[in-house]
Amino acid sequence: MGISKYPSTVTMPNSIKPYPSILSFLSSRFPSIPRKRWEERIAEGKVLDGESNPITPDTEYAPCKQIFYFREVEIEPVIPFSEKILYQNDDILVSCKPHFLPVTPGGRYVDECLLNRLRKSTGIRDLAPIHRIDRETAGIVMFSVNKKTRGLYGELFMNGKVEKTYQALSAYSPLQERASWVVENRIVQGEPRFLMKTAPGAVNARSTICLMGLKKGMARFILHPLTGKTHQLRIHMSGLGFGILNDRYYPELQPETDDNFDNPLQLLARMVRFQDPVTGRNLEFISERELLW
Repeated sequence: MGISKYPSTVTMPNSIKPYPSILSFLSSRFPSIPRKRWEERIAEGKVLDGESNPITPDTEYAPCKQIFYFREVEIEPVIPFSEKILYQNDDILVSCKPHFLPVTPGGRYVDECLLNRLRKSTGIRDLAPIHRIDRETAGIVMFSVNKKTRGLYGELFMNGKVEKTYQALSAYSPLQERASWVVENRIVQGEPRFLMKTAPGAVNARSTICLMGLKKGMARFILHPLTGKTHQLRIHMSGLGFGILNDRYYPELQPETDDNFDNPLQLLARMVRFQDPVTGRNLEFISERELLW
């Protein structure tokens, strides 16, 4: 069994009284984990409160407080591709992630994630991702090294002050050889819960998409997400009729299978550019990875 060396966190939301027990909350929050297993974890002292004290069956639910737990998986898949550190100073670390590797622990993955791989290789336990990209997507991911400046870099992404450039390939070719689109819509959680979908309402997702070339039945695109919703670029490309090559979620969910390492999703987080809030320098980081063009 794989057990994380680093705790994951979940926040107890505001709830109408009477509050649920912590056991009931964890069971409902993580339905894929049997209630019996949460009972065992609590009994074994593997679930902690915000002060790192083990939770007991009598510990009361505390709205807006955090719970710490250690992820466990029976069998963890091994991702046979390596990440690369592109830049590191006292405040940030910039890495290039391979396809198939998640940024943080989740699902079947504990040690096989970019965060824990980098913690192991650098020895920096307080490393924290400032933003995320999909497990299936390759490319640039930035981490905070220094808790004191972490918020400054987080605000860059929250306030849209980071220029992000992606590349994508689609098997669906437009009639014209060069065109551009501005896509604006509302993206919300779909069903199953790991999928996203468009819905009526206020716009919360914006992207610009440019066709850059056609070759051998494929089209190459440059994409600029102006917001950061989950699966945003995959949904926007699919909505235009240009589903990204090897996308198993959009436009239609494919049957669950093991990863096909020979056919990665053809989406790459190619570049990030921003003004460093600490030094004032203009920084740009470019992935060395290439799509199957």
